[in-house]
Amino acid sequence: MSEPRQPTRRGVIPRAPIVPERVRCIGGQSFAFLPHRFLRHGFFASLRPDELRLYVLLVLAADRNGLSFYHYDSLCSLLEVPLESYLRARNALITKDLVAFDGTRFQVLSLPAHPHFETAGPQTTDDQFEHDDPATIRHLIRGALDPPRQQR
Repeated sequence: MSEPRQPTRRGVIPRAPIVPERVRCIGGQSFAFLPHRFLRHGFFASLRPDELRLYVLLVLAADRNGLSFYHYDSLCSLLEVPLESYLRARNALITKDLVAFDGTRFQVLSLPAHPHFETAGPQTTDDQFEHDDPATIRHLIRGALDPPRQQR
């Protein structure tokens, strides 16, 4: 049986847990966390989807010093991404100063002073167009999915 709700002023959200018996605690287990600054100061918004997924996985896999020993094959499998996507995400996290990598292990670092947002530069190569230009990406996908048209 639940406790009666305390009356609240209109517009004030109660701070008590919704399910008090399920409050997270360490209790002898490892415990991953993301600092509140990660959301409030724009780090979350600064990451592309694959970067965010890799970062969260590394946070979850890390020990108390932020170290993780997952091999790239395991990371690609868990994230369900091809090696190229993993490499782009890994390199972006290193460039954004969120993780360190020594070739064998990762370290999730304390957050830097400010998030790093990528600025759009001119696209000049086919590779850049294939990865960053929506029209080119659409053209490539349609070309791969549409059956070849027979000439008369």
